[in-house]
Amino acid sequence: MTNPSADDARPATAGRAPAPDPGQPGPAPQAPRDPQAPRDPAESAAVEAEVAAARAEAAADDAETAAAQAETDFARAPAPAAANGDGPLLRLVGLGKNFGPVRALTDINLDVPVGQVTALVGDNGAGKSTLIKTIAGIWTQDAGEILWEGKPVRLHSPKDASALGIATVYQDLALADNLDIVQNMFLGREPVRHWVLDETTMEKDAKRTLADLSVVTVRSVRQLVGSLSGGQRQSVAVAKAIMQEAQLVIMDEPTAALGVTQTDLVLSLIEQLSSSGPGVLVVSHNLSDVFRVADRIAVLYLGQLAAVGPASDFDTQSTVELMTTGRSARVGNGNGSSASSVSARGSGTEG
Repeated sequence: MTNPSADDARPATAGRAPAPDPGQPGPAPQAPRDPQAPRDPAESAAVEAEVAAARAEAAADDAETAAAQAETDFARAPAPAAANGDGPLLRLVGLGKNFGPVRALTDINLDVPVGQVTALVGDNGAGKSTLIKTIAGIWTQDAGEILWEGKPVRLHSPKDASALGIATVYQDLALADNLDIVQNMFLGREPVRHWVLDETTMEKDAKRTLADLSVVTVRSVRQLVGSLSGGQRQSVAVAKAIMQEAQLVIMDEPTAALGVTQTDLVLSLIEQLSSSGPGVLVVSHNLSDVFRVADRIAVLYLGQLAAVGPASDFDTQSTVELMTTGRSARVGNGNGSSASSVSARGSGTEG
């Protein structure tokens, strides 16, 4: 007869929880959560993250809708007047400038088209320098409006003008004689690569810009500016303006004190510049140079615009009459009436 094993001896209910007594009450049901009771920090963070995600998704949908609407509005909006060829790049409307009791500019109305050379001529004291410095942002006008591509702008500094695309090449050229051509053209905005100047890119861009302007008289772009002739220096100054992506280049007496050969170089440069796209405003006393390069001529007399119109409407004699007396019976005054009806008043500043 075999002995019973330990398993056989174990009761059938061993290891099991005792069955509840029918007479005993069951466990009490869990009470609902009190909404005023403080939440577990982890649970609160999860809820807040879910809400934030929902808000971000809604904001993204709103941004997408706004972007689509803006794209539609942009496509439907008319192009700026100067961009579609229907208006000038720069327009001056009733421009005035005073220096105390001196009225330097009075009621100047002038358009500067893109892709053309506009020559500004006048005797000493006519207000030429005052006008270009107002356009360049050095001085702020006291009256009138400046419209850029059909939109009114207010220029408080040369930086504002430069941001629009207006570059001014003054008579002194503002070049550093002790630096070479490349360093002058990139002065103040040198490209950097791996924490050092990107000399290779600077040199290539300088060569390409000079070539685009048909400047072939410069021996090397590493030549010091102090060793260049007057015409070559003028070329470097204009190329520097072009590299700043200027849409309007103002040139103040670009051929002053230059010889015959260098003058021819600068005039060819102006013709090349205007044909490449930017508008050009040239201030000059030399009428021979003016009639060679100008598409339009504006004559200032004692701070007022005596006449403005296509260069074909002027000749040397009529231009001299307008510069010295403010009137001429030989041309119209730019508003369709006889220039002899224009009677300038006031006094201008130098240039």
